[in-house]
Amino acid sequence: MTTIIKALLGFGPAFLAIGYTIGTGSVTSMIVAGSTFGMQLLWVLLLSCLFSGVLIYAYGNFALVTGETALYSFKKHLRFGKPMAILIIIGVTFGQWNSLIGILGISANILFEMIAMYFPSVVPHKYEVVLAIATVVIATMYAILLIGKYSLFEKILVIFVSCMGLSFILSLFVVHPLPVEVAKGLIPVIPDVAGGKMMVAAFVGTTMAAATFLSRPLFIQGKGWTIKDSGQQKKDAIVAAILVFIISGSVMAVAAGALYHDGKKVTDVLDMVTALEPIAGKGALTVFFFGTLAAGLSSVFPCMLIAPLLIEDYRSGKLDTQSKQFRIITGIAALFALTIPVLGFNPVQGQILTQVFNVFVLPLVILGIILTINNKKLMGLHAAGYLLNLILGLALLFSIIISFNGVLALSGQ
Repeated sequence: MTTIIKALLGFGPAFLAIGYTIGTGSVTSMIVAGSTFGMQLLWVLLLSCLFSGVLIYAYGNFALVTGETALYSFKKHLRFGKPMAILIIIGVTFGQWNSLIGILGISANILFEMIAMYFPSVVPHKYEVVLAIATVVIATMYAILLIGKYSLFEKILVIFVSCMGLSFILSLFVVHPLPVEVAKGLIPVIPDVAGGKMMVAAFVGTTMAAATFLSRPLFIQGKGWTIKDSGQQKKDAIVAAILVFIISGSVMAVAAGALYHDGKKVTDVLDMVTALEPIAGKGALTVFFFGTLAAGLSSVFPCMLIAPLLIEDYRSGKLDTQSKQFRIITGIAALFALTIPVLGFNPVQGQILTQVFNVFVLPLVILGIILTINNKKLMGLHAAGYLLNLILGLALLFSIIISFNGVLALSGQ
């Protein structure tokens, strides 16, 4: 076990990347997509994970070579870097804080449904219990953040992400789609039905998460990696992309296998209980719910961290988790997160909508790294080669198309 734990911690930044990428927003999007479209959107997930892995690598390599962070470098080295960095801070913080609202709402509801499965007497008091659960969860997370050590964040996320991955993969052995459906899902097509464009945009918004790439240099800084660790950094990026695809694909496959052919759609957290329980039983359902809860809790930390992280990145390229500013901003984020539990809104629909907003800042984030890693004064012999530039160019084109698709989806709503 000691050897396994050491190996996992060697990939620490990868687990932080997964924590940003796979939360209840991602899980909700995958469940709704799987129950509504089967495996038809698997190709979107595959492309998003491929581009995400390359972007994680590019941002990490830039940090190793230059010792600088993303937004600080944009401001310092790019002609229009200052307004670009400010727009990115506003856009990413807006998207992540909105996601945080949905994450806490769904996590609290999941805990309630798990309790209600075994103790039905709590059902008449749902609002009060959900609010109490949400308050305890966010207060605990904030207390841990106040300790302010990167190594602690990393260890907690390793636990949450490992539990999440194992839970979803185990669930896949209980309920799964036909292999031919998986193969057809790799053929690019946008479902020509209501909500198809919205789901594609939500997929990319949650899988190609701008916050994942922007935070990469700071987490590498926290890990203490240097240019000597370039091989480990590359492996770390590959591991992150592969695990995101496997975990997210497992969630979609479980939903497709259990719900799609019966025409059952997920519009509420309770729908997941009523739909999966007859097929999987209480034990397997608890495992799946535990994975979803771990996904939510693994995203609370990164979402609360994002605003102070980006502000410090822009100002100095350093993250001070002991500063007064850090504590105030994360405290505001914690209070903001209680919106859905306090108002009693349906967190599922809100969570999908917030994922769509994440795609609009993505082209700027990709353009910024393309310009900086091709700056030979900065990168020297480590400037991007033809293959990396080709993939990043395709990622930029993909993000622009998806952003336009997101505009059409929102206008249709």
